[in-house]
Amino acid sequence: MDLRKYIRDVLDFKPGITFFDITPLLSDPKAFGYAIDALAERYKDSGANKIVAAEARGFIFGAPLAYKMNIGFVPVRKPGKLPYKTTSVTYDLEYGTDTLCMHVDAVVPGDQVLIIDDLLATGGTTGGMIQLVKQGGGDIAGIGFLLELGFLDGPSKLEGIPHQCILKL
Repeated sequence: MDLRKYIRDVLDFKPGITFFDITPLLSDPKAFGYAIDALAERYKDSGANKIVAAEARGFIFGAPLAYKMNIGFVPVRKPGKLPYKTTSVTYDLEYGTDTLCMHVDAVVPGDQVLIIDDLLATGGTTGGMIQLVKQGGGDIAGIGFLLELGFLDGPSKLEGIPHQCILKL
């Protein structure tokens, strides 16, 4: 299935920035199902027992993928959004920093973790999730995305860990 036709380009979302809008894909059950199935197929033999995904769009792909693969789901959120004790990581963005948090007991030594997100752009959020998994003692079983912006240098933030995407622009 050609998923590109379900990605809407919003020109000048911010001056000079094109936003790749995935909501048309999400609203089409066949396209959305295809994306989840494609990720599941790629990681069926990964040995993963948990998926880590960041709010909000990472949840859209991470949670149904965890369900389909019959493994746990770990939400990663901004500070103050999780109800229990958290561990956090602050990472650099193009213009500043950001912080991600995860429950302290969400990833433990021996966990094999898939990191899933909708989009790989500059790689900052994924790099932050890699650090959170490592802080918990988990191992990265894979990193997957619906969409990779190939004209950006996101893979440089993945610490050499192989990744896969369903669609690359």
